[in-house]
Amino acid sequence: MGDPEAVARSLCLRALTGAPKTRQQLADLLTRRGVPEPAAVAVLDRFGEVGLIDDAAFARAWVSSRQAGRGLARRALKAELRAKGVDPEVAAEAVEVVDDDDERATARLLVERRLRGMSRLDRTTATRRLIGMLARKGYGGGLAAGVVREALDRAGHTGPGADGLEELEDDGPLP
Repeated sequence: MGDPEAVARSLCLRALTGAPKTRQQLADLLTRRGVPEPAAVAVLDRFGEVGLIDDAAFARAWVSSRQAGRGLARRALKAELRAKGVDPEVAAEAVEVVDDDDERATARLLVERRLRGMSRLDRTTATRRLIGMLARKGYGGGLAAGVVREALDRAGHTGPGADGLEELEDDGPLP
């Protein structure tokens, strides 16, 4: 293997060339490649000292990118950061940038985009699909239901399911 620290440095630099990585991601890479732990720790510590590894900066950039690009809610962002090995406190601090208003605005935008292709669906089906989409992106049920209801009302989404009467059995005229 040669000098384990030289190998660890080379592996880390190559990994960091493509995209920023967390300390945990690099540690996992070094473990998979068989770099002895003392050499890995020494290299990771040095990279941290010189600023090549900064989990807080990684978390802030990740939150900004994923919230804007994919419309993820705070809950989903925290889960992704945890999966990348970011300390929960650092992740929570990075996610604080997204406030309730940002989250609601992003949810509205996602629903508006998706709603365009749902004009032929009944209101119940459209509601279920839109709330499901928001849930997969980490939005809570109350926020999702409110945003979907507002969007459907604004769009004047009528048709089957709009008034709930299609669920009644056809036993004749209503009393």
